[in-house]
Amino acid sequence: MILRKPILLLVSASLLLLTACINQSNARIESTVEILSMQQPTQLISFIQSKTPFLPLLPTINSTITPTLSFTSTSVPLSTSTRTPTLTIEPEPTALPEEYFISGIFGHPQTYSISCEASAAADWANFFGVEAYESTIQFSLPISDNPEKGFVGNVNDPWGQIPPYSYGVHAEPIAQALRDLYELPAQAEKGFTLDEIRNEIANDRPVLAWVIGNMVTGFPTEFTDSEGNTTIVAAYEHSVVITGYSKDRIRYLNNGNFYEIPIDLFLNSWDTLGNMVVFYRNPE
Repeated sequence: MILRKPILLLVSASLLLLTACINQSNARIESTVEILSMQQPTQLISFIQSKTPFLPLLPTINSTITPTLSFTSTSVPLSTSTRTPTLTIEPEPTALPEEYFISGIFGHPQTYSISCEASAAADWANFFGVEAYESTIQFSLPISDNPEKGFVGNVNDPWGQIPPYSYGVHAEPIAQALRDLYELPAQAEKGFTLDEIRNEIANDRPVLAWVIGNMVTGFPTEFTDSEGNTTIVAAYEHSVVITGYSKDRIRYLNNGNFYEIPIDLFLNSWDTLGNMVVFYRNPE
């Protein structure tokens, strides 16, 4: 009995000491947890319970990763069309022959004193395959005191006067009559050139030209009609059919006969009324 009491006291003391140690360890663990919580507020902390009472609890730190949205720009190429340039080669104009004379054209003597325009127009139209008559063309023309609008005067009066006396007619009313009567593409024009005449002739298209007398120099005069319109007239105004050319000469049909004269004489006479013509406008 004496020995048992001391043993019991020793065991009790040991238990007290062990309890105190355990309490002290728990206090240290709690302070450690508080310190870790204060230093890493953004981390999630979990603990693994130690199987040994004397070892502190071991923290396991799990990092939370916040995903970041990023944008990647991808360039998409635009579709482009490439045009291949085309080279347009215009044909060179055909050189005119040095001389050319239309065949198969015939004339007749004019019927009236100052009907040369209608007479030449009938010869011109017959060449293009229609049956044309001087008198038909002459009396289809309107009457006017302005030769740009119609026939001036009496067709049987003497030649060589100027408006308002009996005179004749200019190109536009003749072209209109040829279009209306025979449906020919007759075109009146002023300012025609010698090269344009050559081009027409080289393509077998005779040209009506307004000259003075038998290819002489004229004296242009300004005339004002009853409506106040002004035009250029000249005494001995005359109309012929140009049918051929050479290097230095012009051939024309007048009153049923063919004539050839130097180009300079023709140009001088033709210039008086502004290089006026009626030509066959070739349909394009």
